[in-house]
Amino acid sequence: VHYREKDENGNHVGGPMYYIKNGLKSHWAWLGTVFAIFGMIAGFGIGNTVQANSVADVLESSFQIPTWITGVTLAILVGLVLIGGIRWIAEVAGKIVPFMGIAYVTGGLVILVIHAAEIPPALNLIFTYAFTPMAATGGFAGAAVWAAIRFGVARGVFSNEAGLGSAPIAQATARTNSPIQQGVIAMLETFIDTIIVCSITGLVIIISGAWISGETGASLSSMAFEQALPNFGGYLVTFGSVVFAFTTLLGWSFYGEKCVQYLFGIKSIIPFRLLWVIVVPVGAMLDLKVVWLVADTLNALMALPNLIALILLSPIVFKLTRDYFASKEPSLK
Repeated sequence: VHYREKDENGNHVGGPMYYIKNGLKSHWAWLGTVFAIFGMIAGFGIGNTVQANSVADVLESSFQIPTWITGVTLAILVGLVLIGGIRWIAEVAGKIVPFMGIAYVTGGLVILVIHAAEIPPALNLIFTYAFTPMAATGGFAGAAVWAAIRFGVARGVFSNEAGLGSAPIAQATARTNSPIQQGVIAMLETFIDTIIVCSITGLVIIISGAWISGETGASLSSMAFEQALPNFGGYLVTFGSVVFAFTTLLGWSFYGEKCVQYLFGIKSIIPFRLLWVIVVPVGAMLDLKVVWLVADTLNALMALPNLIALILLSPIVFKLTRDYFASKEPSLK
């Protein structure tokens, strides 16, 4: 928000490439270009293929729908929004998301209340396998300390995008002139995504016993909820996964096109959207392990230039924060 610009259409644009260009000295400009390149490519991992693959995986396991059908259907819907300009599809999906989020968290909490006595053993299991270098079973085969840390960090980034540099691209479009106020709001995302949603999901997976099933991805969560809440839990996760993944496909297309716009100008957006739609069915049909491995690698490449920039800009962050809260002190008293 502090370093954002307006493009030729009068829209606010921002993100790491802009706060690197406008906040750091000119000899750091290359870092913004590096971020934009990696951000453009990384979107096809975390925001495209992983999302399409997760939906295809959970629909195949729940309703035996072939992955290619899911991939083509998603591509058509995404194409109608991004290229066809049929915005009502995105608006409807966006309005459903809060309700699905509340329903998912409520369903998870109901399961935890019903199985409250099993929560302490589940927490004990989590910490045992996180800090004890011994092999686990089922979907966690071969897990050790290094694996727990490696996958914990990787999935944490997938969950909340903290440090990745993608969320600031969206935050820069906010209707506010206060970077600190917007930053405080943005911090809530990390807490809800990881501390609440992921913790509930992890506990449900362990309590239900699904963690030793050998299932992975969205199918694992669906199985866990279905075992804990028969005839309801599985459908809750399946429908939620479809809605969340679809809106993420649209959201990450925005991140990617802003990186492309920074590199090649506003005329490059339509070709990028076409490529984005084409990749969706490909991601749906790829092997899950390959998709996650590529996405994790691309995320790391994207995060590095952003984290370097955050360290270099930290004095500005501290100053703006101190000034903002100092100006609020009288009203707080």
